[in-house]
Amino acid sequence: MKSIIILGSTGSIGTNTLDIVQRFPDEFRVVGLTAGHNIDKLEEQIRRFRPTAVAVAAESSAAQLRSRCANLPVEILSGEEGITQIATGLDAELVISAIVGAAGLVPTLSAIRSGKHIALANKEPMVMAGKLMQDEARKYGVRIFPVDSEHSAIFQSLEGHRIEDVRRLILTASGGALWTLSHEQLQDVTPERALQHPNWKMGSKITIDSATLMNKGLEVVEARWLFDIPESSIDVLVHRESIIHSLVEYHDRSMIAQLGLPDMRTPISYAMRYPARMPLDLPSLDLTEIGRLSFCKPDHDRFPCLNLGYESLRIGGTMPAVMNAANEIAVEAFLNHGLRFVEIAPVIHSTMETHTHQEITCLDDALEADRWAREKAGSLVHALPRS
Repeated sequence: MKSIIILGSTGSIGTNTLDIVQRFPDEFRVVGLTAGHNIDKLEEQIRRFRPTAVAVAAESSAAQLRSRCANLPVEILSGEEGITQIATGLDAELVISAIVGAAGLVPTLSAIRSGKHIALANKEPMVMAGKLMQDEARKYGVRIFPVDSEHSAIFQSLEGHRIEDVRRLILTASGGALWTLSHEQLQDVTPERALQHPNWKMGSKITIDSATLMNKGLEVVEARWLFDIPESSIDVLVHRESIIHSLVEYHDRSMIAQLGLPDMRTPISYAMRYPARMPLDLPSLDLTEIGRLSFCKPDHDRFPCLNLGYESLRIGGTMPAVMNAANEIAVEAFLNHGLRFVEIAPVIHSTMETHTHQEITCLDDALEADRWAREKAGSLVHALPRS
């Protein structure tokens, strides 16, 4: 039986992971869970899966949870220190890293340094400090298994092949909720409209990233470090049906792709049980019913965030961490009606323009770049005129 820890257990990746655990109780045991502030859902998970320890973001939430779970043998911790203790201090073979945003970097890197394999659903740690993450994984003999559907598809399409035979990676993008809107229509997009993703059920932050195509910008950075492929060999195609999750083209011009219905339990389960596959009770992909798969190039004018991902990689060093932090601030402001949709990319771009990048030699370099960019992006948001 494989013991696992889930960082971010109350989000979409976490709940899908626990659904798999529930379906295969003889294969997996949950020893640790962490969450932000959703203690109602976390309490349900504690009672159902009986972890040894859990952690939440705030001590006030931890106190409430301790009172509610006083009759259960579970240790309840709080804050970044508590979350990191869950990631490192428990005896587990695999850590599912699903904390949203930059908050996942410290516990994920700490889990690597404690010798635990990682199923990486949170792309931000690899964006912020990809070289450092991979260097530490090699140092401690740790495997990083991608859980993002696109990176899992590439991982699967690379299996059995030599990395030196790869000509390029092709990430597919759904285009998000706003792909069909014109420049003029994008001016008045509300958060509620942008959250209406046509194919995937995800958290609010990643859904907005999908709508801006920043999700692909982040994925380009992540792919560069996960697979040791330069950004010049990573392309993006818009594929509205979300059936082909990504492709690998080899030097002989053959392509290998991974196909499937849009359900995150497939890539999660592959990372959990690698190299074996799990018999999931999901619908089969019926290509005759779908009939047609379509592809088009990204529209960089309407959705400029994708180019920012490439630009951050070309500059290198701390720039991807700055881009990521500025995006988190801008998306949060948009979701809170403090920023227009079309102002997200300019805030990120302006933050990047004013940053003097440096190489990342340690964790503190990435964290300081993240801190600086949040402060800068926040000041830019507040300086924008409000109608």
